[in-house]
Amino acid sequence: MLVNNAGIYEFAPLEGITVENFNKQFGLNVLGLILTTQEAVKHFGDGGSVVNIGSIVGKLAIPGATVYSATKAAVDSITRTLSAELGPKRIRVNAVSPGMVETEGNYTAKEGSDFRKGVEEKTPLGRIGQADDIAPAVVYFASDDSKWVTGETLYIAGGYR
Repeated sequence: MLVNNAGIYEFAPLEGITVENFNKQFGLNVLGLILTTQEAVKHFGDGGSVVNIGSIVGKLAIPGATVYSATKAAVDSITRTLSAELGPKRIRVNAVSPGMVETEGNYTAKEGSDFRKGVEEKTPLGRIGQADDIAPAVVYFASDDSKWVTGETLYIAGGYR
């Protein structure tokens, strides 16, 4: 089993996007996911599960998130494509795409930030996510409980659209 959870984001308006910024995000969020999966499946034997962590931002239009959004849309596409490619080897590939989650590294989610308040106002459940809101879905996709599920992306965002 593999969980591809590494990722970075650097929001910037169009005029602020640089080659370095682009390459850094695509390098980790997309190429890193591909290379890690490539190496991991060598050790899977007869079947297994890959769970990619995407983001709801991959399907939203958020100003300043052009590059990050593209990387997370790529995660959804890679998930579907690898599920078809690895399915004959009995390897399932799925993705979990959270909305905003409060983590140590997510400075935009800090308590009291204007960005967080804006997201909470637009989220039907009225709050941002916590890691324990996301973990059960990852466990499900990694377990045999999802043995007939592949190529799927589950959005966990408190109803945020």
